[in-house]
Amino acid sequence: MSVRILALVGSLRAGSHNRQLAEAAVKHAPEGADIQLFEGLAEIPFYNEDIDVEGSVPAAALRLREAVAAADALLLFTPEYNGTMPAVLKNAIDWLSRPYGAGAIVGKAVAVVGTAFGQYGGVWAHDDTRKSAGVAGAKVLEDVKLSIPGSLQRFAETHPADDTEVAAQLTEVVARLHGEAAAA
Repeated sequence: MSVRILALVGSLRAGSHNRQLAEAAVKHAPEGADIQLFEGLAEIPFYNEDIDVEGSVPAAALRLREAVAAADALLLFTPEYNGTMPAVLKNAIDWLSRPYGAGAIVGKAVAVVGTAFGQYGGVWAHDDTRKSAGVAGAKVLEDVKLSIPGSLQRFAETHPADDTEVAAQLTEVVARLHGEAAAA
């Protein structure tokens, strides 16, 4: 069974290692897993209930909601900024959690992965992202984890897609997410 997985990347930086990690997931996705990278998180305004009004939801937020609604699962890639997830990813989750109880993220299988400069690979950010997605109504795969430390050194001259260990770990994460979404 083909499973549509939407990847959201919490870093907007052009040379982002998390963006590269998402590209690696696309390249090494197991058969039956169709991963699409969502483009446009930078264009989504900060969540504000005053502008989240039927018929006038900002176009960028509406595109995100529609993309997530069409997906079977989400794969969230997050760096760690000051010990937590970046605002752009939190903002996306906020938009996806509305309308309350019926947001596009409700019931979606979600896995959180990423890489960061520090020695723990961004585990605090990953934990916070899992928590936020779960509170928003997602079906978070709590035991599916991939936190790659030392991103600046590890990926200085090697794209994550060309790192054999990372490719194998990503393939396993996507396979687990695929299995969860296919069983739903």
